[in-house]
Amino acid sequence: MGITKSEFFTDKQNSIAQLTKAFGHPARIAIIEHLLKVDTCICGELVDELPLAQPTISQHLKELKNAGIIKGNITGNAICYCIDEKAIDKIQNYFSSISTRLNNKKNKCC
Repeated sequence: MGITKSEFFTDKQNSIAQLTKAFGHPARIAIIEHLLKVDTCICGELVDELPLAQPTISQHLKELKNAGIIKGNITGNAICYCIDEKAIDKIQNYFSSISTRLNNKKNKCC
């Protein structure tokens, strides 16, 4: 794919695009669901939970963290991850606004 030319889009559009892109892989969805189930997580637990190698899981965690969907704290020699509620609120608000606008336009579109 070519250059995104992100400078032509608003900060909000770029932010939502980055967040939603991070949700674009089933392994990342599985990681998020596992984090929700256990509330916090150490990377080693994910290796036992998912059918992926540790380096692959680390790469997915990095993508989720770079997008702001998860946050991590270093505890000893492990990193504990959890969901960043602010990112989820941002996504929820965005899709709620789309839903509201669509509901207001019912029967007024092809």
